Amino acid sequence: MALGVCLLFDRATERALRGLWDRLEARGIPTLRSHTHGLHVPHMSYVVLLRWDLDAVRAAVHGLGDGGPFEVTFDALGTFRRGRACLVPAVPPDLVTRQQAVVEAARATGALVHMHYERGRWLPHASLAPRAQAGWLPTVATAVYEVLPLTARVERAALIDSSTGRVWPLSTVP
Repeated sequence: MALGVCLLFDRATERALRGLWDRLEARGIPTLRSHTHGLHVPHMSYVVLLRWDLDAVRAAVHGLGDGGPFEVTFDALGTFRRGRACLVPAVPPDLVTRQQAVVEAARATGALVHMHYERGRWLPHASLAPRAQAGWLPTVATAVYEVLPLTARVERAALIDSSTGRVWPLSTVP
């Protein structure tokens, strides 16, 4: 059970990422499309929390103000330990500063931050296949490089409960 403070994309980017999920699923590779409850949305997480008070986190993130929409360009395929395949963006100059502010705001509420989102450990990414096996990587790479580079516009943010898929939209983009 985890709560993410997530960045959400414009419709064109969301369509492109869902299309990539569909192409991978058609090739037999499970993606976020079919993972767990099947309600996942294309996103990048600023932070994942293992323990939290929803209202306190929402208020703290809202208190950061609105950093406004921005663009990232996905131009690489990445993998993490335990088989997570993802798209990796070039990092705009203020993205790390924004992420660290969100982490500190969430932590100030008493929330427990997942270790991979701590200062100096966060790697921005958009997940594709959460349990990709090594043998699948050539197929994943082929599908990914059919759509890269992909310039994505971050337009919205939300709190998302990964165990249920429940989404609480935020009125700002931290």
